[in-house]
Amino acid sequence: MEGLVSVLARAAAFVLIIVTGYLLKKKGFFHPEDFKLVSQMVIRITLPCAIISNFSRLSMENSLLFMCMLGLITNVFMIAVGYSVSLRDSRQGRVFNMINLSGYNVGNFTLPFVQSFLGPVGFAATSLFDAGNAVMCTGITYTVASIAAGKGSPSLKNVAKSLFSSLPFDAYVIMTILAILKISLPEVVVSYAQTVGNANAFLALLMLGIGFEIRLRKEQTARLFRLLALRYGIGLLMAVAAYKLLPFRLEIRQAMALVALGPVSSVGPAFTERLGGDVELASAVNSISIVTSIVLITCALLILL
Repeated sequence: MEGLVSVLARAAAFVLIIVTGYLLKKKGFFHPEDFKLVSQMVIRITLPCAIISNFSRLSMENSLLFMCMLGLITNVFMIAVGYSVSLRDSRQGRVFNMINLSGYNVGNFTLPFVQSFLGPVGFAATSLFDAGNAVMCTGITYTVASIAAGKGSPSLKNVAKSLFSSLPFDAYVIMTILAILKISLPEVVVSYAQTVGNANAFLALLMLGIGFEIRLRKEQTARLFRLLALRYGIGLLMAVAAYKLLPFRLEIRQAMALVALGPVSSVGPAFTERLGGDVELASAVNSISIVTSIVLITCALLILL
């Protein structure tokens, strides 16, 4: 009973942080441009530090490295699903589904949950999944969608530049290499990273609240719920499969189950806009997926912990 109350209390605290960000924005304390500032603090400061801190306490296992490949495979599968269910749709509809059905918002959403409820092994598994996920979300998915939209083939150089200009991705790569080579960072660096990284969960969730917005026309609603039903229907199957079938220790299976229930990638609306898609609908998918994931991940935590 105590464990149940603890999970619910911490999950409720996460929701309240998101609500706080949203209400403060509505009251004028935060402005639309503040979202960019807070997101940059998360992406460039607190998330890289959280990665450094947690990887520094980790003994790298071969099973963890498989998580990178799982991040890639999962995205490829969801892109294929997005394309397949849109064969009778317009080209623009297929491109929209490929972008907005695939990808996982791990760094800004799922990692704070994992950071609070699971240990360093679960955090590392989630981070390495996100490394593979980031390769797709920040580069390859857009490239494939651009080709499907008839926009040509973006250069490999631009894809690589997009990936390695991401500090969290750089942190994943560097810390994975150091962990494999069993090279330890100086204690002062680890201490600094731990102190700053502890703020990641709060800032990431506050950022989601500031950015939460739904502007949706009536005719877009049915399409929105069809896409989310497909996304989370597959997500639930993946979560069960990850927990029951993956041949890894419990904490890794728990982490992968939570990842499968996470919201869609936060870069979806930006890429949709670049390709001339329905940005309003993409933004609504992003926002409502956050609410859906909060409910599903909280339920999953009650079952798994």
